Amino acid sequence: MKPNIINEELINQMLRKSAAACNASGIRSILSKARQAKGLDAADTAALSGISSPELLGELFETAKQVKETIYGRRLVLFAPLYISNLCKNECLYCAFRAKNTAVKRRALTQAEIAAEVEALEKQGHKRVLVVAGESYPRQGFQYILDAIETVYATKSGNGEIRRVNVNIAPLTVEEFKQLKAARIGTYQLFQETYNRQTYKNVHLGGQKADYDWRITAIDRAMQAGISDVGIGVLFGLCDWRFELLALMQHIGHLEQKFGIGPHTISVPRLEPATGSDMASHPPKPVSDIDFRKIVAILRLAVPYTGIIMSTRETPKMRQETFALGVSQISAGSRTNPGGYAEGEDVLDEAQFSLGDHRSLDEVIYDVANLGYIPSFCTGCYRLGRTGQDFMDMAKPGLIKEHCDPNALSTFLEYLLDYGSDKTRAAGEALIANALNEMGDTSRQRSQTMLAKVRQGQRDIFC
Repeated sequence: MKPNIINEELINQMLRKSAAACNASGIRSILSKARQAKGLDAADTAALSGISSPELLGELFETAKQVKETIYGRRLVLFAPLYISNLCKNECLYCAFRAKNTAVKRRALTQAEIAAEVEALEKQGHKRVLVVAGESYPRQGFQYILDAIETVYATKSGNGEIRRVNVNIAPLTVEEFKQLKAARIGTYQLFQETYNRQTYKNVHLGGQKADYDWRITAIDRAMQAGISDVGIGVLFGLCDWRFELLALMQHIGHLEQKFGIGPHTISVPRLEPATGSDMASHPPKPVSDIDFRKIVAILRLAVPYTGIIMSTRETPKMRQETFALGVSQISAGSRTNPGGYAEGEDVLDEAQFSLGDHRSLDEVIYDVANLGYIPSFCTGCYRLGRTGQDFMDMAKPGLIKEHCDPNALSTFLEYLLDYGSDKTRAAGEALIANALNEMGDTSRQRSQTMLAKVRQGQRDIFC
């Protein structure tokens, strides 16, 4: 029996009706509701997706900015993807890793090579990584992933260490997800790519990924196995983005109804050129820059306490524009080819897709700081067990900021002292001083105590 998670008929009905709700007074009523930071229902989301007037777009973006800063302040969490293999058994027309693509050089890193990648990332200053692998593994099978996670955590260099390992790998059984949880992962991330069944069938021609139902129920299995932090997403450009947005909301609603909590993060990648994929260069349903900004803003209002991730698929300019609209996590200094960090190369015929942002981690941090955002490498909530429902219980009344703000500053200062260039250190110190002045007394005192310990040489200070 097919899982009853996505109701396409209902989505299409809502999209047809949304035009009637796109009048100025109706939109402003929804935006007023959104400012309460209690989320929006599917009908509200559908209505906002139909906004086209510049005046209402401006109001949408301003509302998203208000909600984002109320909940997250000026923090931006940074991480790097760690591609350990581009082996794959699936035939996904939009992906360079697809099984029949002879234009890609296949490679699966050894554990020693993974350790070298981790050392390279640590020497840049990274503390959080997302382990990514094509959906086929070397002869060790799934154990290869478990060994890789162990290698990442075990690899240290100077003051460098990876404190949180998230993973984006093929769907697993409940028993395998239990093993993944035991490996001390942070978030399990999996994208449905497209929620439209016919589109899904059209672009997934072979391999287990061709099974829509196996994939869409993977997050259920992960949560059944005890993984409370999960990340979902859509690859925008395969189907009408408005349909995908409402389907995403249905998936979130399903998880909330079944498990009492939705995803920890949502990713919003757009199709980008990929070696050996004509579809990647010519998306079936391309998403314009203005619609992409709408997607981020609407998601921030619809699910205000869910993190939104922006990858280096996008250009620096687009990434900067979406910070204010709702993005709370970004990758930086990324490579999408196995071995890319240690070897210092972005090898296109080994990579999953083309990058839009080629800047180093330090360059990204310098620009982020000059925009007034606080780069954060915080892993405190995960390591203290503030995940899943516990995190939401603190986030919704605003209590989580009492921990997140001081943790952001202490990890930012670690970066500045250990890895930052002179110009980044100067910009960062000024930003920290300004952030302290804007804090309440309790958060300021806690932050000053933690920052003093970092300046004295202590590391990994969190609350």
